[in-house]
Amino acid sequence: MDIKQIQELIKFVSRSGVNEVAIEQVDFKITIKTNQAPTVINTTVPAPAAAAVLPAAAAVQPAAIETKPATPVDENSKYVTIKSPMIGTFYRSSSPDKPSFVNVGDEFSVGKVICIIEAMKLFNEIESEISGRIVKVLVDNASPVEYDQPLFLVEPM
Repeated sequence: MDIKQIQELIKFVSRSGVNEVAIEQVDFKITIKTNQAPTVINTTVPAPAAAAVLPAAAAVQPAAIETKPATPVDENSKYVTIKSPMIGTFYRSSSPDKPSFVNVGDEFSVGKVICIIEAMKLFNEIESEISGRIVKVLVDNASPVEYDQPLFLVEPM
């Protein structure tokens, strides 16, 4: 299971309303927990045959990359804050010689990569969950970020 599959699994779990999912294979174990009200679903899924399995020591803490929907800055504001889904280093572009994914004034749609957060030598592309226009970038390039730290101020469309 690679990082992209783990991210897709986390997105699925957060949308489905399930409180916890655990997958266990020979050399790999992952548990995803959400803060939603508990929903119990008992399902056994056969594990795929020895496909790209991470060793247990390299297992990713999925709770660290769980995403939260963008939230309004305050009740009177028309702007929404996009927050960091994980702890890591924030990058505005894929490399120093490439342009930023988004700049102030840029319009974007759902699914567009807006930044990268490096965590444990993995570069995670952060995709927008809303459509809008960047009003303010709240973090400097190559700065460390915490989980749930505001990254962008967005005017939703």
